[in-house]
Amino acid sequence: MTLPVHPDPQQVAAHWTRTAYESIIAFTRREQGRQGFAQPQFWILRHLSRDDLSPDGGGMTVPQLRLAMAAYLRPEDDLVVAAEVLGERGWVRRDEDDRLWLTDGGEAARREMRRSAPEIRAMIHAGVDDAEYVQALRVLQKLITNTTADL
Repeated sequence: MTLPVHPDPQQVAAHWTRTAYESIIAFTRREQGRQGFAQPQFWILRHLSRDDLSPDGGGMTVPQLRLAMAAYLRPEDDLVVAAEVLGERGWVRRDEDDRLWLTDGGEAARREMRRSAPEIRAMIHAGVDDAEYVQALRVLQKLITNTTADL
């Protein structure tokens, strides 16, 4: 994709925010795939870990996981398949109530996957200093405020 050298202030923000979102998600997933895991697998491990998103390390069913991840799951994300792969790797176990539980191997894998985040973030943010990034976020937040405020 060729981007304009000097963006026109009349361009529609929705187009560019959607394009950025899709590009960043695709890039992140591609990089995670190169490292041997898929984003939904990482999310499952995170939601089952008491050292991450689970408050108590309790097991969860796939429907419970789907509900917990509803805000960021994509249509192509198949948590049943992701959970099966994690089970085959010995990173989760399934109990008699069909709840998934994180194994010690799964916790180690989650920690290893998490180590890739700063590298992926650095590639995404290459050439963008922190001040520019914060300013872009402020602009986006203002656009959100402007479009969600009760008028």
